[in-house]
Amino acid sequence: MAEQGAMVSSCSKKSSGLTSTLKMDPDVQCEELTGSRWTELVSSMKNSKTIRLDDCSLSRSHCEDLCSVFSTNQSLKELKLNNNELKDEGVKVLCKGLLTPSCNLELLWLQNCSLTGACCESLCSVLSKKPSLTELHLGDNKLETSGGKVLCQGLLDPNCKIRSLTLSYCELTKDNAELLTSVLRTKPTLKELNLSNNELGDGAIKQLCRGLMDPNCNLELLHLENCGVTAESCADLGNVLHTKPSLIDLAVGDNKFGDAGLALLCQGLLHPNCKIQKLWLWECGLTAASCQDLSNLISTKESLIEMSLITNSLGDAGMDLLCQGLKDPKCKLQSLWLRECGLTSACCESVSSVLSTNKSLKELQIGSNKLEDEGVKVICEGLRQPSCNIESIWLGDSDATAGCCDSIAAVISSKPCLREIDLSNNMLEDEGVRKLYEAVKSPNCKLKHLVLYDIYWSSEVDDELQALEESKPGLKIIS
Repeated sequence: MAEQGAMVSSCSKKSSGLTSTLKMDPDVQCEELTGSRWTELVSSMKNSKTIRLDDCSLSRSHCEDLCSVFSTNQSLKELKLNNNELKDEGVKVLCKGLLTPSCNLELLWLQNCSLTGACCESLCSVLSKKPSLTELHLGDNKLETSGGKVLCQGLLDPNCKIRSLTLSYCELTKDNAELLTSVLRTKPTLKELNLSNNELGDGAIKQLCRGLMDPNCNLELLHLENCGVTAESCADLGNVLHTKPSLIDLAVGDNKFGDAGLALLCQGLLHPNCKIQKLWLWECGLTAASCQDLSNLISTKESLIEMSLITNSLGDAGMDLLCQGLKDPKCKLQSLWLRECGLTSACCESVSSVLSTNKSLKELQIGSNKLEDEGVKVICEGLRQPSCNIESIWLGDSDATAGCCDSIAAVISSKPCLREIDLSNNMLEDEGVRKLYEAVKSPNCKLKHLVLYDIYWSSEVDDELQALEESKPGLKIIS
């Protein structure tokens, strides 16, 4: 499930034209770089601090040219080469350049570059010999168990000062846990570790938790989504949470530990020592039975600002319990994701009550639930209240029609704090879209993103929307 990303992501070339690219740090996406275009781009890199060349069909030959940049540009700090077919041969060449004395690179992104364990010896050398490198992203590469072990040898070197490491979708296994645990125990500089989407299992998670409990471990972010976490290892994670206040960002989505696992996790989350800020629990097999614990967490943990509960069968009864916590004055939650949670219009009075009283909540994703027009109207009543400070609301795929668009339009035209609204995949048709159009024209409307995917309207309405977008430079209508 890839639900946790930003609302708007597109493959685009941020620098328009070669002239503008040469005047700034190269930031190019989704463009095949060959011939004179590539030659001139390389020549522009001699003073760059950041180079981003994602999705540019780069290969080994491009890596050789980049090595010449490493040997002359001591200012280069960040290099992003995601989604290029560099393969092991390209990265081996790249690593030779990274090892030059003049190279002071700090951040290296090589996600989805068709790498295997065969390039890990070269990466290991960079980690052990270049203390300047503090952030390494290798997600979506088939490093496998053997590659992961080799990489850990570099991470364990005293010269390595890595701060952030991404190894998601790298086909790691439980056999990588021992060395990763050693890294956690011996590398106090490590603050962020992403191991999501690797088949680790409970045994490996328990072993990692022993490393996390070590006094030398200062980890702040731990992502273990789709790693085979069950209720059995949730107790271990709970122990980590109540003994390590440094851990402020935990993502364990897409692990089916259920209500029993959540109860064990909450024992740690509710401990006064726990300072959790971000908690992702999407698709964990939770039901309304977990919502009292979650409500207690929301109402007592003032450090908690972001939580995802997407694709859990909470139902209206569970939502009512969550709303009790959200209305508590101690609740400081700013972002709550509740898509595909089995909600209906029956819980919308409770949601509206939260919106009218909770001043901290800035983002609410409650789409992909059968709210229908009745529910959307009730939610809009809460959104219109003076105490509501919502900046982003997702109501897409809510079985809504043009019948609720007067209420939505009233929110858009009266809430200058609202920056983003998603109404995708609703049967609004021309009638509903025209009501939104009139609301967005209001001087009070400060929307930046109006998201209308999979909504069908006439060519006449399309012309009106294009004209509206042109008349409001800060507005982007996404469809």
